[in-house]
Amino acid sequence: MRYIPNSPDERAAMLSDIGRTNIAELFQQIPEALRLNTPIGIGEAMSEPDLIAYFRDLAAKNATDFQAFLGAGAYSHFIPVIIDSLISRSEFFTAYTPYQPELSQGTLQYIFEFQTMTCQLTGMEVANASLYDGSTGLAEAVLMAQRITRRDQFIIADSVHPHYREVVELYTRHMGLTFDYVPHSESGALDVNAVKADQETAAIVVQSPNFFGCIEDLQALADAAHQVGALLIVAVAEAMSFGALQSPGACGADIVVAEGQSFGIPLSYGGPYCGMFATLEKYIRQMPGRLVGETKDQQGRRGYVLTLSTREQHIRREKATSNICTNQGLFALMATIYLATMGRKGVQEVAQQNLQKAHYAANEIAKLDGYSLPFAAPFFNEFVVKTPQPANLIANRLLNKKIVGGLALERYYPQMSDALLVCVTETTKKAAIDQLVKALDDAASGVFF
Repeated sequence: MRYIPNSPDERAAMLSDIGRTNIAELFQQIPEALRLNTPIGIGEAMSEPDLIAYFRDLAAKNATDFQAFLGAGAYSHFIPVIIDSLISRSEFFTAYTPYQPELSQGTLQYIFEFQTMTCQLTGMEVANASLYDGSTGLAEAVLMAQRITRRDQFIIADSVHPHYREVVELYTRHMGLTFDYVPHSESGALDVNAVKADQETAAIVVQSPNFFGCIEDLQALADAAHQVGALLIVAVAEAMSFGALQSPGACGADIVVAEGQSFGIPLSYGGPYCGMFATLEKYIRQMPGRLVGETKDQQGRRGYVLTLSTREQHIRREKATSNICTNQGLFALMATIYLATMGRKGVQEVAQQNLQKAHYAANEIAKLDGYSLPFAAPFFNEFVVKTPQPANLIANRLLNKKIVGGLALERYYPQMSDALLVCVTETTKKAAIDQLVKALDDAASGVFF
């Protein structure tokens, strides 16, 4: 009972007040056959020193001396130490929920700043107070497009992150929506001529840079969508690309979602992360989640409030635009601190380092016998390598040299058994890239055996 703050006497007093003699009586409505009456198998309670030692032993099993070239939606970027320092402050770490503005001006202000920065990055007009992550943000964007257009058919590029597509299908499984998946072209990007949008199409959904790292022609896709009254939804899994590429908003996007993990949020085994969501002002009342706005009080002082909260707790269920119950507040704060610390020029500099290092790696790998770059479309910090032997075999051989060489794409694209998705960020040293190139050469020749 170490971590339960109530003493046995206090628990007995509470039970007495509600007319119960023991805890079991609180669960009488649950049939006996469904109750767990045996220990759950996590062992006995430990003293604090023993518990710390236990977790240190677990942490020691992590492989921390590998060179990693793995991206695919989760990216290793430098995190300024100021972030950990600031988010550890009690006023942030245990911040009051923003429902009561007079008690939560600090929380509301940084969310407002997060929204402002999201608009600046995406080129859109309004942004919400963040969502769970990029994948759920994309699912919410699809539902939003259906509400706006009153159409049920969607065109989705097969180069959208496979996990994002799975989440979209899960969210919409029982809603009668249909999805036409358009294959990527030989260049790695979407062939606009292959996108057959019509009067029944709600939206074209594309990711840029896409899952293969290729940059899509968003302007052409926006034109194709708007000609038939459909929307263009753009997903961005690698948010650092905003520092190098023209914004989706400038290219005609109607809804932009992004994964904010690249902005000062550690990898954390895949989450939790921070979903960025932005759209045009005319669609603001169909946007999911909630939005913080700036106002003035009776004395004319600047203040912040929840301007729109169109979720079920705040509005009649039939008018709710989302069942999202919370934003990723602490992670939105981390992204806000990162962006404020780095500034416009800092983000651009990081993006340029990603771009240059990735292209150096790609050029060096392409020089190797048996290796090539199958896609001609421009890329940011991620690219596909065609391998002389099955990519899974090459990747496993690289592990023998303590190198995570990338993602073997056969897992998601069975026809691409000889393709490896490689990612290089600003945290990757030139020596590590050269080591990868040599290891790839050795792996193809069988030196590892």
